[in-house]
Amino acid sequence: MSDSKPTLLWLRRDLRLSDHPAWAAALKAGGPVIPVFIHDDTVASLGAAPKWRLGLGLGKLAETLDEKGSRLILRKGEALQVLRDLIEETGAGAVHWSRLYDPDAIERDKAVKSALKEDGIDAVSHAGHLMFEPWTVETKDGGYYKVYTPMWRAVKDRDVAEPLKAPTDLRPPESWPGTDDLKDWRMGAAMDRGADIVLPYQTIGEEAAQDRLAWFIDDPINDYNDARDKPAVNGTSGLSENLSLGEISPAQCWHAGMRKLNMGSKGAEAWLKELVWREFAYHLIYHTPQIATRNWREKWDEFPWNEDGDTPEVMAWKQGRTGIKFVDAAMREMYVTGRMHNRARMIVASYLTKHLMTHWRVGQAWFDDHLTDWDIASNAMGWQWAAGCGPDASPYFRIFNPETQLEKFDKKGNYTRAWIVEGQDEPSESALSYFDAIPRSWDIGPDDAYPEPVVGLSEGRQRALDAYKGRSF
Repeated sequence: MSDSKPTLLWLRRDLRLSDHPAWAAALKAGGPVIPVFIHDDTVASLGAAPKWRLGLGLGKLAETLDEKGSRLILRKGEALQVLRDLIEETGAGAVHWSRLYDPDAIERDKAVKSALKEDGIDAVSHAGHLMFEPWTVETKDGGYYKVYTPMWRAVKDRDVAEPLKAPTDLRPPESWPGTDDLKDWRMGAAMDRGADIVLPYQTIGEEAAQDRLAWFIDDPINDYNDARDKPAVNGTSGLSENLSLGEISPAQCWHAGMRKLNMGSKGAEAWLKELVWREFAYHLIYHTPQIATRNWREKWDEFPWNEDGDTPEVMAWKQGRTGIKFVDAAMREMYVTGRMHNRARMIVASYLTKHLMTHWRVGQAWFDDHLTDWDIASNAMGWQWAAGCGPDASPYFRIFNPETQLEKFDKKGNYTRAWIVEGQDEPSESALSYFDAIPRSWDIGPDDAYPEPVVGLSEGRQRALDAYKGRSF
C-alpha cells in the first residue's frame, strides 16, 4: 500500500471505469482512491424518472466496484461540506472529478474548487462528459457556434483521443469511511408503481452499455440513415440513457462509429452527426446558459403562449389522449419505457408548442420528470428547436402534421398499435402497460373510448400561423 495520501474521486455523471480521465488521474497520484457520490441539491431536484434511473446506475456501479475490491461511498448533503468531512475522515490530499457544463453545476464546481484549494487540497477537474470542450470550439471570429452544421464541419476531422482502458487495480484504502445505504435515499419513491413497468426497458451500467454499442455497431448502424426515423423499428443505438449518466463515454461511441465509417458503413456518418448534435447542445448551454430556462431568441418573449400546464388540452397531451395517434403513442411510449423515439419527440413537441400554443417550458418540465434518458442540455435545446425560439431552430412556420408524419414513418401502423390499446381486439402487452404505469388519479382504463382530437390539426395549425403573423422572429 502506498504511503501517499488518499484521493477522493467525486463521481457525478461519469458512472464507469473505462475512458475515465478523472479516475486515471486519481490512480496516477499513487495513493488509495476513494470513489464518492454526493446526493446534493442537484440530485434532489431531479424529476422522478431521471432520479430513479440515476439510483439504478449507482447501484450497478456499486456492485461492480465491490466485485473489484473497491467501494462506492454515498453521502448526502452540500457538496463542499461532504467533501471536507471526507477529507478530514480519510486524510485525503486531493479531489478529482469530471466536468459538467450546465450553469448550476458550473457554479457549484467553481465554488468547491476555490474553497478546497484555499484549504490546501489539490482540486482538479477533468474532461470526459464531452469530446470537445466548449471553449475549444470557436468560429473564425472567435465566437461560439449558433448553428449546428458549421460546428459539425469544424469538429468532424478533429482528433478524439483513444478511449482509456479500465484500470485493473482500483487501489482501495486500508479502511473505508462510512457510507449511506442507497436504499435509504429512496431514489425511486416518486416513480410509485411505474418503476416496475419501466425497469425492463432500461440498459443499466457500463457493461450493458458496451454490449448495446457492440450490437448497434455490428449491424443496425448500417441502416441508421433510414431506420432512425421509423419509431416502430429498433434502429437507433439506444445509448442516450447511458451517455446521460456517463455509463459510456462519447469518445467510445465516436471511435466505434469512425471505425464503421472507415469500413464504408452508409449510416455511420449520420450517427456521428448525432453525437456532435449532443456536443452542440452542451456547447450552447455552456456559452448561453439561459437556454435552459428562457427563450434563446428574446423576440419570442412576447409570444402569446399558454403557460398553464393544467388546461384540459395540455392535460390531454400529458396523458396521451389528444386524439392524435402519433402524439398519443409517443407519450404512452414514454410512460412505459422511460424514453421516446426521437422522431416522436419532435412531433409531440411541435404539437404542444404550435397546435396547442403552449409554452415549451411546460413540455420541458414534463420531460424532465418522465425521461430516464433525461439530459439537461439536449432536452432544453430540443424543446426550443421544436418551438422555433432556439438556436438553429425549426422555422417558426414549420408545423409538423402528425398524420402525414405517421403515414410517412409508420405506414403499417406498427408504432401506434404497440402503444395505443383503444380500437384493438387484442392489444399488445406494451400498450396495456401504459395503464399500469400512469397515476391512478388519472382514472383512465383500457375500456375507455379513444378521444376525439382536442384540437383539429388544421384548426391548430391555422391558430398558430395567425399568432405568428406580423411578428419579426
